[in-house]
Amino acid sequence: MSWHLFAVFFASTFFISATPGPNMLLAFQYGMNYGVKRTLWTLAGLSLGLFVLLLSTLLGLDVISRQSPWLLTIIKAVGAVYLIYLGISSWRDAGDSSLMSDAKELSAEVAADYAATDGLPTPQPRSLSSAATKIAPSNTTLFRTGVWVSLSNPKAILFFAAFFPKFINFSAPLWPQYVLLTIGLFLSETIWQIVYTLGGKKLASWLDVGNRLAWLNRGCGVIFIIIAAALLAEVLNSFMV
Repeated sequence: MSWHLFAVFFASTFFISATPGPNMLLAFQYGMNYGVKRTLWTLAGLSLGLFVLLLSTLLGLDVISRQSPWLLTIIKAVGAVYLIYLGISSWRDAGDSSLMSDAKELSAEVAADYAATDGLPTPQPRSLSSAATKIAPSNTTLFRTGVWVSLSNPKAILFFAAFFPKFINFSAPLWPQYVLLTIGLFLSETIWQIVYTLGGKKLASWLDVGNRLAWLNRGCGVIFIIIAAALLAEVLNSFMV
């Protein structure tokens, strides 16, 4: 992998990671509820879950590239279609989201799951901030919640399988490329998790003003479609060679 291609990958993942998905929303809400120091346990759990999903995807791509190269072409084509779908969805749904409301909704789901897991009564308030004062979860619970939220998003595997092949040269040694891609992804995710944890209400207030959050989502949609077009170009070129 060339450093130019890695730079494009890192820039893309860095911009995409900025969007408030489940991991970022959890970091945001827990940062407000429990403080930065305790939320580090949750960030560690999120990272572990993300690593498991990423490793599963890369191992699958590695086996396929060696044993069934034709299947890799199909994965690229299907992945391109999936990225186009994500791009269109991100653009169309951009105006229907609010960072604060989405964080509260996710927090209610996490609080309900925590209560069910530990045999506690499900807290009534929608916001986890009220439940936090009653439950006071341990560091182990914070870590476990991070892992659970990260692993409970199977769409991440589909995204990795669709996104990564554009940046991998399957005719070159794969594992050095895998290491670079993993470092780039984790660096992007970690930076934004910390930003969401530290930023708290200030970040939510800034993004929710006007169309800022909407345009962030639309920008990600454009990136998805550009990468999908590049993948489709590779697929077409493989048939023409």
